[in-house]
Amino acid sequence: MSHNQPPPVGPPSWIEAPPPPPMPPQPTSLPKWARKRVLIPAAVLLLGIGAGIGGSGDDQKTAAAANPAPRVTVTATAASKEKPAPAPTVTVTKTAPAAPVKATPKKAAPAAPKDKVVFKVWGSAPAGVDITYGSDSDNLQGRGLPMTKTLTLKNDALYYDVTAQLQGGGDVHCSVTVDGKTKTGHASGGYNICSAQLNGGLFGDWS
Repeated sequence: MSHNQPPPVGPPSWIEAPPPPPMPPQPTSLPKWARKRVLIPAAVLLLGIGAGIGGSGDDQKTAAAANPAPRVTVTATAASKEKPAPAPTVTVTKTAPAAPVKATPKKAAPAAPKDKVVFKVWGSAPAGVDITYGSDSDNLQGRGLPMTKTLTLKNDALYYDVTAQLQGGGDVHCSVTVDGKTKTGHASGGYNICSAQLNGGLFGDWS
């Protein structure tokens, strides 16, 4: 060692420092009065948080009711000013039912002029018809339809008649008229005969 070096300061290095004093024992649990002081503020804090959440929900509902839903405006396209084309005209033609054909009414033979006898045959005879007319003393042949023949009245005649026999089919009428009196007959189909006759009376009348 040199005598010029300063002497060492502090305790020698070989001397160890004394250990720190021991810590006082810490309590493992709080007393009841301390726990109450901790629990009560914690409960109040939790209630406040719940009230805040509930109030926030009510505020949201109130705000939703106060703020109505936004209005939606729909703009319709303006209709065209052009007039629509007229609809096509449909013509309905109705066919009127044919009027029923009325049967030709049978006309009574007109009265013969005084002192005249009139014989008539009319109708349809496609296969032909044989016609005879006259009195008890005269027998004449007629032809064709319609047929009209006139004779002079004889006071001594007993009767005047006309007959028309069909030849296989047809429909005919016949009549004889004397002094305003008329008799008629009718035949239809086959070989049937149409016959009409007026008889003279004792007093010059005809029936």
